[in-house]
Amino acid sequence: MRAVDERDAYANLLMPTLLRQRRLTGRDAALATELAYGTLRGLGTYDEIIAACSDRPPEEVDPPLLDAVRLGVHQLLRTRIPPHAAVSATIDLVRLRVGAGPSRYANAVLRKVAGRTLEQWLEIVAPPRAQDPVGNLSVTYSHPRWIVSALRDAVGGDPDETAALLEADNERPRVALVARPGRATVEELVEAGAERAAYSPYAAYLPEGDPGAIAAVGEARAAVQDEASQLVALALTRVPLDRDATWLDMCAGPGGKAGLLDAVATRQGARLLGADVQYHRARLVWGTTREARVITADGTRPAWRPGAFDRVMLDAPCTGLGALRRRPEARWRRDPRSIPELTALQRRLLDSALEAVRPGGVVAYVTCSPHLAETRAVVEDVRDRAEVLDARAFLPEVPGLGDGPYAQFWPHRHGTDAMFLALLRRP
Repeated sequence: MRAVDERDAYANLLMPTLLRQRRLTGRDAALATELAYGTLRGLGTYDEIIAACSDRPPEEVDPPLLDAVRLGVHQLLRTRIPPHAAVSATIDLVRLRVGAGPSRYANAVLRKVAGRTLEQWLEIVAPPRAQDPVGNLSVTYSHPRWIVSALRDAVGGDPDETAALLEADNERPRVALVARPGRATVEELVEAGAERAAYSPYAAYLPEGDPGAIAAVGEARAAVQDEASQLVALALTRVPLDRDATWLDMCAGPGGKAGLLDAVATRQGARLLGADVQYHRARLVWGTTREARVITADGTRPAWRPGAFDRVMLDAPCTGLGALRRRPEARWRRDPRSIPELTALQRRLLDSALEAVRPGGVVAYVTCSPHLAETRAVVEDVRDRAEVLDARAFLPEVPGLGDGPYAQFWPHRHGTDAMFLALLRRP
């Protein structure tokens, strides 16, 4: 919690390291992970409740003390830990890490919190839905107001579906694996304890345990990759072409889609070029691929000649609002003021992708965000220069992808990240 606040650490990257350092495994590791991730997801709700139980607003509380109290509130309201144990453990933590005086503050706040259930607290601290629907959803499901508004617009304004999406964002996601074709099989993953996925022919879900302990993952023949991320890459490979030899993954880091595209390209007799503007991300792509060439290059200033590729994957930099389940702190870091800069970059990259593909070739424009400004609005700007294919036609195994021609995955519908896909053919 402190590292996320003080150093902008990513919880999903830091937590595995801390668990190894502390030698926590099994149920202890699961509890530590739930406390950290659950508290980070619930900050918006918990701070409203803390404010109602405190003599000062949360922003005036010493940050280490506030984090400890938040951990205690999460235990009280969203776990099966007995209330007396949650309060006692939190007070001991504050006494050890912050001081004896602050422990009295923690004790007073937590005992007030323990007097009501989460549902009872929400009736007190959340604005009435009839008067302030966005504010109600924001406090109830612990998302910033601007994200609630953006997601509500993306699902068409339906308040019940918006609530279902926000609730899905707060659920712990399953670990999705990909068996890179020609290098591993789903059957191999199933034999290692995974369960076959519903949609992707290369996906399996790991109910528990460390994916790195699976031989295929350790040998980079398989990897952790969201099922929607697999499917948008596969959709690009399924569009029929009269010539099909060279592929480009234009913003390839950290390499999830590139690893799958490389494996599929190898089987189909094609060759992939992976590129990323950052050297360290390009190095990660190099580690996920076998046959691909990997370079450090800025997609807005291409290192390749125009019309050089038959297929281009553009997984554009975005707000990441579609992956809030996996990055619990991301919702508090994102700023709506960054969207104009991001969408301008997305447009430049899409222009460059369309220049990189040959006439008759196809571009996949992908974002891990359903925000309309980052998805439909960007693609609409190039519709006069490209044929927009019905992406759903290349994902026949997946229902509920929307009205087309784009494909939109959802956590509450598909159990995946909220991945957006547009397929564009250059005339």
